[in-house]
Amino acid sequence: MNQKELKELIEFLIEKDIAEFELERGDVKVKIKRGAELARLPDSRYFAVHPAVDSSAQLPAAQSAKVELGAAATPAPEPEEHLHIVKSPIVGTFYESPSPGSPPFVKVGDTLEVGQVLCIVEAMKLMNEIECDVAGELVKKLVANGQPIEYGQDLFAVRPNK
Repeated sequence: MNQKELKELIEFLIEKDIAEFELERGDVKVKIKRGAELARLPDSRYFAVHPAVDSSAQLPAAQSAKVELGAAATPAPEPEEHLHIVKSPIVGTFYESPSPGSPPFVKVGDTLEVGQVLCIVEAMKLMNEIECDVAGELVKKLVANGQPIEYGQDLFAVRPNK
């Protein structure tokens, strides 16, 4: 995979708003993550691509490439200390409502109860309801509808009741 192909791939992922992508082609492995994870990188305008090295064949370091993106990813704001963060218990796709066209389960400003359904995470064609684990007020949704999410990813910020 050359630098031009890589740049086209990244532009396509940005255009389609894909947050995470992984590709293996022969001895080259490409893994691209966008979003909060990039905030920890020294310069979030670059993705580093490193070939997967087979123990039987060493690849030259020149096959490692950097591709510059047009716009830097904006780092996620730090949550306030007194907020409870609801995290994803599984990897999948985030859905804010039970079906397309339906109103979302919750919206910012809603009062939440323990056990109240916040969203659905689809994993392997199974719809998993994610419930609130603390009573309080929903302060912020941290992911967009239809976005792929990871295990442990922050989904909601809740101000717990006192």
